[in-house]
Amino acid sequence: MAKDKYHDLVRDALIQDGWTITHESALFKFGNKKAQFDLGAEKLIAAEKGKERIMVEVKSFLSNSAFYELHEAVGQFTNYRRVLQLLKMDYEMILALPEDVFEILFNDEFGQLTIEQEKLKFLLFRPIEKEISKWIK
Repeated sequence: MAKDKYHDLVRDALIQDGWTITHESALFKFGNKKAQFDLGAEKLIAAEKGKERIMVEVKSFLSNSAFYELHEAVGQFTNYRRVLQLLKMDYEMILALPEDVFEILFNDEFGQLTIEQEKLKFLLFRPIEKEISKWIK
């Protein structure tokens, strides 16, 4: 599977933010189903709380149909989250996308309902600055 245009940018931004990359383009199987996650990462929160662990699916939304890409991304997010649950992997599923794409796709009633119903969590980034701009959990 090909890497997303922003894969390396998001990986580097996570490292800069103090995360340790534990998986890159990791393939997990459950029965005959396969899920290939872009990135896995963990960050020590505090000794008594253990580690925060995330799997990140990076999306760029560069095609002519952002709505179709939204459909694909949300489906992929929910299926990957389900695989993590079935494999009893203690990772939180995160969708990484450019901040401006989030503003366009999720700042209306449809977008907000999608976030709420699908329990979406985001890592927003600024491609030009090559940095994480916001976490939405």
